[in-house]
Amino acid sequence: MPLEPQNEVTWARNRSPDRTYFHRTFELDIRASQDFGHPARFIVKVFDEPDDTAGVLSEGLEYLEEVVHTTPGGRKQVKIQIAREAGLVREIQIQRVPTNGDATKLETLLTLGRDAAGRLIDLVQTLQYIPLEGGEHTVRLDDQTIRDFFADPEGMARAYQRRPETFRNLIENDPSAEDLVAIAHRREVVARFRRLLDDPDYFEAERLELIARTSRQTAGKEAVWQDLLESEPWILGVSLTGQLLTSWDQRKLEQVVAGYSVAGRAKRTDALMHTNGQIRSLVFAEIKHHETPLLSNEQYKSGAEYRPGCWPPSTELAGGVTQLQQTVLLAREDIGEVLNKLDDDGAETGEAAYVVRPRSYLIAGHLRKLRGANGVHRDKYRSFELYRRNLYEPDVITFDELLARAEWHVQAAQPHDVEE
Repeated sequence: MPLEPQNEVTWARNRSPDRTYFHRTFELDIRASQDFGHPARFIVKVFDEPDDTAGVLSEGLEYLEEVVHTTPGGRKQVKIQIAREAGLVREIQIQRVPTNGDATKLETLLTLGRDAAGRLIDLVQTLQYIPLEGGEHTVRLDDQTIRDFFADPEGMARAYQRRPETFRNLIENDPSAEDLVAIAHRREVVARFRRLLDDPDYFEAERLELIARTSRQTAGKEAVWQDLLESEPWILGVSLTGQLLTSWDQRKLEQVVAGYSVAGRAKRTDALMHTNGQIRSLVFAEIKHHETPLLSNEQYKSGAEYRPGCWPPSTELAGGVTQLQQTVLLAREDIGEVLNKLDDDGAETGEAAYVVRPRSYLIAGHLRKLRGANGVHRDKYRSFELYRRNLYEPDVITFDELLARAEWHVQAAQPHDVEE
């Protein structure tokens, strides 16, 4: 049996599609090329186009097929030449492998030089990052922006600095992009919240930073939490109740709600909010701090159960409840049934909120105060839980419960296809 002639066609026919062929290195001898005299090599891979009739059988037939040799009419070969250094593509050729048994030359369908080959490679690399959703608008990215993205880990930052408007357009045209940015920010906020709860040194550093930033003489623990919730009012808005709460005044949570005249005592609430819906209602909140004692024996060294198994609320907790009850009562008397929102000039905006038995929340303490060394102190927890559950108003929420609700909200809002 005569040997099959060895040429580029027979080599292409005999290559396996599931392999990549790296030819030996040689010195490039093309004087017109900028790579003249530098090492180069070819990388070759063949691709077979599917046969549309393959696997079509009459119903019920069984068969065993063994392929001895095939020279498919749809076979294509991609031939890549790299030169000078690893990863630098000098040329890409896409060639057709002829079916004529006497053919000795491959048919070149497309040749891409250095620049064009680089653009093709950039395109292929980009495909895995292109979302299918939210593609209602055409987006144009210049090749240099794409190249910067893959050049190094800081490439995206440089690309953004050079073409920020391009990135803004991408975000505007991607409905999920703004949500992802917002969720990422909220994840950072809840991480900071947890650190404030669990790391005393960090909390103290934040307190001192608040004093320096606001030029205050001093700032207590409550001020740290007030500052956080003022800057991130969504924590209260999504965490306190089943209704969505938003700040009454977008500029500031804390508001004077009673006693505007010199004849009375002014009453402030740490957070004045309102429900959202066809009809709005005012909501009040008082913010203490995470170390506020919940039970009296946390406060006094000599403190003990009032009776066996019974601990009364701490003075701070009971005082906070009374303070908030008085604030709501005086606000109801001062404001009346409806509070109309005014603009900066004092004119009504058309927005209003009702003050009919408004909800109120006291945020204080931490449930870890009700635990022992190895678990829950049942009598303490029972005493605290019975006290707050039997309060008609306000609702008492601890800081760790507020954090847990905020963390749940962020986790629930996280897209399923975004990994932690």
